[in-house]
Amino acid sequence: MKLYTSRLAPNPRRVRWFMAEKGITDLEVVDIDLRAGVQKSPAYLAEVGLPVAPALILDDGVALTESLAICRYLEALYPEPNMFGRDAREAALIEMWTRRAELLVAHPLMLAVRHGHPALAVLETQIPAISETSLAQAGRALGLFERRLADCRFVGGERPTLADGVLFTGLEFARMVRFRLEETHPNLLRWQAELRARPSAEAGA
Repeated sequence: MKLYTSRLAPNPRRVRWFMAEKGITDLEVVDIDLRAGVQKSPAYLAEVGLPVAPALILDDGVALTESLAICRYLEALYPEPNMFGRDAREAALIEMWTRRAELLVAHPLMLAVRHGHPALAVLETQIPAISETSLAQAGRALGLFERRLADCRFVGGERPTLADGVLFTGLEFARMVRFRLEETHPNLLRWQAELRARPSAEAGA
């Protein structure tokens, strides 16, 4: 299998974080330059089908192009340590918090960076108002995770799961526009410090 990734985007980093937490080292990893437009080349589109990263090319040539789908596939191949839930209840909770992390924080922060960082103007026409609105949306959602982390060591429960990876990599990406957790979120700060201390924090940083 071959994984196309990029150091520029947050979704590929999710997959690299996930792989690092699982100790997956036997995939071919190919870093592409999104700003140079490699993802739009005829060769890439012929193999992947869409101008996106990450993309996991399976041994039979099938391309998986959504970060969460890629992680779920890898979970099936490398089941330990478990990152998606060991029973129906835990799997549903992890799925719920993963979706919340993506929709309420990670995706808004991605939009904030894409529309707010000058270096990314080569990728699209930037609209500053989108950046401002998205930062505000993500900031409001942090209270939900602050309350969650008052009761749990990690977002998904008592061990790192995909929910933590989605939230963590989203917050780390937003450092590009100087988005930081404040002292008013002590549980999030504790959680962030713990994740930054794990070896997986360096996966794609």
